[in-house]
Amino acid sequence: MSAPEFADAVAKAAAVLEEAARTGTPCPPVRSLLPERDVEAAYAVQRRYVERGLAEDRRPVGRKIGLTSPAVQRQLGVGQPDFGVLFADMAVPEGRPIAPGRLLQPKVEAEVALVLGADLPHREPTVADLLRATAFALPALEIVDSRIADWDITIVDTVADNASCGLFVLGGTPVPLDRVDLRAVRMTLEKNGETVSRGTGADCLGSPLTAALWLASTLSGLGDPLRAGDVVLTGALGPMAVAAEGDEFTGRIEGLGTVTAAFAASTTEGTGA
Repeated sequence: MSAPEFADAVAKAAAVLEEAARTGTPCPPVRSLLPERDVEAAYAVQRRYVERGLAEDRRPVGRKIGLTSPAVQRQLGVGQPDFGVLFADMAVPEGRPIAPGRLLQPKVEAEVALVLGADLPHREPTVADLLRATAFALPALEIVDSRIADWDITIVDTVADNASCGLFVLGGTPVPLDRVDLRAVRMTLEKNGETVSRGTGADCLGSPLTAALWLASTLSGLGDPLRAGDVVLTGALGPMAVAAEGDEFTGRIEGLGTVTAAFAASTTEGTGA
């Protein structure tokens, strides 16, 4: 594929995803528009999404890591995680219901969030570098979403779709890393009071710290390193759960506490998140 053809394919895929977001109607997979299994092309589509957000004065506040589960990697035929960009308007404060129709096909997963207190510019950061740079950890709920109909995705589709980012909710009590062993933490996710997902820190690439190191190294190599103040959603600790209007979720992560998210019903008055 020539450079002009590549650029045209990226532009077409980006336009399809933008139209799905604008209309609220999920689109067919975009992988057929891009070179087969070309993850770099998918990231080029993602960059167009980010550039559009910046042009609209959206504020980047961090990154999310996806595909941290070996089972999901096998399902999509990949051997590495992926990443997407978090914007400030994706953050939902606890206690603020998520308005009906804000997302297309939401699912919820519980994970560890790291908030950085220093830059991580090194191409090959060490665990010590990461520990020094991290101000604190928080429990988090990532509300993933897909503009691809029926979640019919491959690695190319999800990367192009900003790693299926939707919204995120952070717990409110920061925990320094010297007070918790992130590899050993246990997670439960409740939906309307019933446990729907379980996992441990080890289920996230062996440790949320391992996932964060991969991200820090990858971004440094791209010339766009993690910076002080960034939020890093390190990846799901267990299976995600489908969300619908009226659902309430609580994530409990041992040593970090709890975090909740609620989806307003259509009859609920208010502006939502």
